[in-house]
Amino acid sequence: MVAITGGIPMYDAMKTDFVGGFVGFFQANYLIFLTGVLMGKMMEVTNGAKAIAKLIVKALGKEKALISIPLSCAILAYGGVSVFVCSFAVFPIALEVFREADLPRRFIPAALTFGCSTFAMVAPGAPQIHNAIPSTALGVTYMAGATVGFISCGFMFLMGSILLFRFVKKAKAEGEHFVAKDVDTFHEEAKLPNPFIALIPLIVTIILINAPLKDGKPLVQLETGVFIGAVLVWLLLNKYQQNKELLFHVGEGCKTAIVSISNTCAVVAFGSVVKSALAFQVVIDAMIDIPGPELVGVAVGTTVIAGVCGSASGALGIAAPLLGPIYIAKGVAAEAISRTMSISSAALDSLPHNGYIVTVTNGLCNETHKDAYRPIFWLTVFTPIVGSVVCVILFTLFPTWP
Repeated sequence: MVAITGGIPMYDAMKTDFVGGFVGFFQANYLIFLTGVLMGKMMEVTNGAKAIAKLIVKALGKEKALISIPLSCAILAYGGVSVFVCSFAVFPIALEVFREADLPRRFIPAALTFGCSTFAMVAPGAPQIHNAIPSTALGVTYMAGATVGFISCGFMFLMGSILLFRFVKKAKAEGEHFVAKDVDTFHEEAKLPNPFIALIPLIVTIILINAPLKDGKPLVQLETGVFIGAVLVWLLLNKYQQNKELLFHVGEGCKTAIVSISNTCAVVAFGSVVKSALAFQVVIDAMIDIPGPELVGVAVGTTVIAGVCGSASGALGIAAPLLGPIYIAKGVAAEAISRTMSISSAALDSLPHNGYIVTVTNGLCNETHKDAYRPIFWLTVFTPIVGSVVCVILFTLFPTWP
């Protein structure tokens, strides 16, 4: 439809624009997806992820059990585990926590998605694709705009936590309780690894990709750091899982990575077609000419593209190489652009049609959008929008902050 209405010959749109955008993103980012999935797979099969989640739940206690779920997801996501794997790993723990605390089950998807796909996913230094894409496109580190980024992400976490508690409190006041579904299973793990040992690979990964050398470059590339983390998980926690067929797990990880990145490649490829449409430059000019600070256009442009694509990483794959150079030429710091894009990408990507939202809500948690999406919207769409506003304001007021 874009080709037909945008004045692009259909063959050229498919052969040159779509396929060119698809393979270009695949080549640039496949190893990032692969190593992230392998890290998650190792944390999953060794029960390392569950051990960390159990530690958070135990530390916070029953009164704060609700917030322990997004915190568990956030720690895993910030350590380099892919957001899909985080959700699947923590869901069994969430089920037990919600049952024990008698919290309405329909809020589990909101708790999972809030922890996985908002503040932790886009925080400075996180070994996630949402830092990697703008970093590569703009030539900055994963810690770019760290001060403003951490403040904005902290604001998102605080605001989202308050909203989550209020939603659940209101639901309980109206008589809602935990009601198990037929597919739910509850059981104690036979033996979990020491959670502090399980944290070591995550910490090592973060240090490796963020600790600078004398020339300012990190010790290792993102893919290498996450792969080292995955190997460490296997070496340290191997004895805690039953199926020790390493090659099988690696094979499953490769297949998952192919499917995952192909979805994002298709989004970026669609964006490549859009860029060739006759009206595209008009849209870009409209974003650039938005009144106010320059970073408003960066935030709005990235967020709108994410909403259209239904993908944060897909939006960054389109926006970073396209909008970044334009705003750098206008005198905006590359670090500020990178961090603003990263945070802004986490907002409208979580609309109902987002693949991650559908997978977690309907596939993993067996809830309907009617029952579960309202709190998801406020936690994963509204709070990142506010976080983006905070980010733009702080960068505008304090452009010299590191």
